[in-house]
Amino acid sequence: MLFCCMILFWNESNSVTLSGQGDSLIFNSNNNLKRMKKIRAAVVGYGNIGKFTLEALEAAPDFEVAGIVRRNGDADKPAELADYQVVKDIKELKDVDVAILATPTRSVEKYAKEILALGINTVDSFDIHTQITSLRRSLDETAKEHKAVSIISAGWDPGSDSVVRTLLEAIAPKGITYTNFGPGRSMGHSVAVRAIAGVKDALSMTIPVGTGIHRRMVYVELEEGADFKTVEAAIKSDAYFVNDETHVIQVPCVDDLNDVGHGVNLVRKGVSGKTHNQLFEFDMKINNPALTAQVLVCVARASMKQQPGCYTMIEIPVIDLLAGDREELIAHLV
Repeated sequence: MLFCCMILFWNESNSVTLSGQGDSLIFNSNNNLKRMKKIRAAVVGYGNIGKFTLEALEAAPDFEVAGIVRRNGDADKPAELADYQVVKDIKELKDVDVAILATPTRSVEKYAKEILALGINTVDSFDIHTQITSLRRSLDETAKEHKAVSIISAGWDPGSDSVVRTLLEAIAPKGITYTNFGPGRSMGHSVAVRAIAGVKDALSMTIPVGTGIHRRMVYVELEEGADFKTVEAAIKSDAYFVNDETHVIQVPCVDDLNDVGHGVNLVRKGVSGKTHNQLFEFDMKINNPALTAQVLVCVARASMKQQPGCYTMIEIPVIDLLAGDREELIAHLV
């Protein structure tokens, strides 16, 4: 006996979507029928960003979860992953279109090269700003060789903030842009500190001083016997911290201080044509991993529409980030 389930969704563009296993049927306002094959995405890594990425995929109408890749595979499988295939190697998953790398920044290049070599697209939130161009060159070569697409540094900064900075510079070509982060927890900086020998747990807070200058307040919980001065020196010499004023403070329990909130205030003052004093401001307060995950999912969608190669978000047409009919999106947003 064959049982078929179809779910109907109406949207504001007077179109109806019938979603079933593996794909969707879309009737647009002209009653034309289209079949939309769902994008099969694998989540590589299941920490903070990986968990929120899974939620974003579950909420997206044009994706299905191909599986989760984690170091322990399905050993000690979390209850929320009961309905998903959980593996140690992405090669164990079938028909993966794109891999979302929810991994530490310093492992992105390794994972991306391995996965691109399989002909699978990759997206990541690599966040060491000074190393983005070299990573782009490296992954561009691998992606083109294997006819795949990589979109890098696609969190909220670098990532969606980069798109805002680009737009503001386009409409006021002369001027200065200040990006002021926080106050809030930096996931990348915190992960980097946890990787230092002697650190049991860490929290790196970004404090805006103003005009794009930041102070790093790093709270560390040390392993028994670890030397604080050695840990402090290692943190201050790390690429994540070497360019900022950094204070390292030892605490008994980092978890007592933890808060995933973050934000940014982005200001540009410049000149449009020959007219001065053009002032623009963009401000947001967000849950850091949730927003990073949402950006990763929208660029995973966009990766399916690009030619082979490696891209940053400012190179991607913004409409490619969105699900839906292109003409209906233009009618709605322009």
